[in-house]
Amino acid sequence: MSRVYNFSAGPAALPEEVLKQAQEEMLDWHGAGMSVMEMSHRGKEYMSIAAQAEADLRELMSVPENYKVMFLQGGASSQFAMVPLNLLRGKGTADYINTGSWSKKAISEAKRFCEVGIAGASPEGAFSVPARDALDLNPDAAYVHYTPNETIQGIEFPYIPETGGVPLVGDFSSTILSRPVDVSRYGVIYAGAQKNIGPAGLTVCIVREDLIGETLQGTPAMFDYKIHADADSMYNTPPTYGWYLAGLVFQWLKRKGGLEAMAQINERKAGKLYAAIDGSDFYNNPVDPQCRSWMNVPFTLADAELDATFLTEAAQAGLKTLKGHRSVGGMRASIYNAMPEEGVQALIDFMADFEKRHG
Repeated sequence: MSRVYNFSAGPAALPEEVLKQAQEEMLDWHGAGMSVMEMSHRGKEYMSIAAQAEADLRELMSVPENYKVMFLQGGASSQFAMVPLNLLRGKGTADYINTGSWSKKAISEAKRFCEVGIAGASPEGAFSVPARDALDLNPDAAYVHYTPNETIQGIEFPYIPETGGVPLVGDFSSTILSRPVDVSRYGVIYAGAQKNIGPAGLTVCIVREDLIGETLQGTPAMFDYKIHADADSMYNTPPTYGWYLAGLVFQWLKRKGGLEAMAQINERKAGKLYAAIDGSDFYNNPVDPQCRSWMNVPFTLADAELDATFLTEAAQAGLKTLKGHRSVGGMRASIYNAMPEEGVQALIDFMADFEKRHG
């Protein structure tokens, strides 16, 4: 069976080149006589893989020297707790911007450890983000947390919040590596891997060094950034195969021209898909055009009773996992880095044909 175009929001598609390389190296990595997943994480072979992956990520994202890069477990959801545990640093409040499902989960977790100030929120029922000048930021907050891209709602911030001297924290799970980002604007960037980095089970954390080393009393060792940073992410056995595959993805991105080149491709892919939706009375995207995600494109059909038929016929055409999240409904096409332009065009062509037959 030929490979399908996988529009899943995560775990998401991986570049075919990467999968083929991993397949070739599965039984014998570079003459080691064993698979990467069998290697000791402290052996010289694996240590070289880990070091190369970190170096490539630092190069791709232009990570400043005063930031630690960590490859951890627990998903972005563990970061919902790790951030306050490490960044409160004697303060009792933190600011959060609430724009959707993942913001709400981060807020709920933070309330276990501190008072949460809502510095801004999407209007009820609206698919948008608060205006830059509408944010109500507390200068005494320990940090400001936001989700640059809400995977479920398909909402993306068109700006980076200005927080003065308060550290800015970003959950980049569904937008990391899709374009260049000024890491120096952030205190912490974290991202679950299963959308734009690699397979599920790995979490990347980029943390400014001055924010490491002062946790809340009683913080578990596994939730202490300093312990992981001091051990080069090897305090315990890390997700070694996920880290290795992430490294292959980083090398693939470098071959593609880096994040500047990916930004051009991703903007073009999203632009084509939104144009197809906007040019039709049969499809609709609910998101404010100023806040539309490049990575996650939700859309509805004029007649919701056709949803099941759309999904069935799309799957038969090799276009898989297009069902929208249950909280939003309709469809969702996640078009991360690994989704080729040909896949987006195939979806657009199918949508046009479906509208002709059912519109």
